[in-house]
Amino acid sequence: MIIGLISDTHIPDRADKIPITVLEAFKKVDLIIHAGDLTSIRVKKELEKVAPVLAVQGNMDRYNNLELPKSIKKNIEGIQIGVKHGEVYPKGDTQQLYYIAKELDVDVLISGHTHQASIEKIDEILLLNPGSPTAPRLTDPTVMIMKIENGEIDVEIKKIGKPVCSALNFEKK
Repeated sequence: MIIGLISDTHIPDRADKIPITVLEAFKKVDLIIHAGDLTSIRVKKELEKVAPVLAVQGNMDRYNNLELPKSIKKNIEGIQIGVKHGEVYPKGDTQQLYYIAKELDVDVLISGHTHQASIEKIDEILLLNPGSPTAPRLTDPTVMIMKIENGEIDVEIKKIGKPVCSALNFEKK
């Protein structure tokens, strides 16, 4: 199974729409998982034109009154996958995310909130954050592609555009 991972789209407050490069990156996926901060339900509806979508509520979704679950747990090909926005402080603290994964009793935890892509394994738990395709923080805009086959997981961070922060754009003009 091929799964597109996305988070922190913040549409329409930080971007007008989902970048076309995201839709292109997801064109062969069987499922899309959004780790929160859609800020508009139209993000989910747009992504559903590509593949079925599972989405959780982020902190800005609560602010915008989006009725989404706070967490999701799903078994995909024998692997327990959990999704939670990842509101821990300090942001991205992997020890706290690890304990959230343990509480959910999952093998993989997909979260967002930091707007920075990351892949980290702590003991037996894989922590994934696809970053943000529209509002990255001091990094490139990203999504992830996760492949699950024969009980094995392969994850790729997909850069889907140029840095929005000019300080990170090192290309000569």
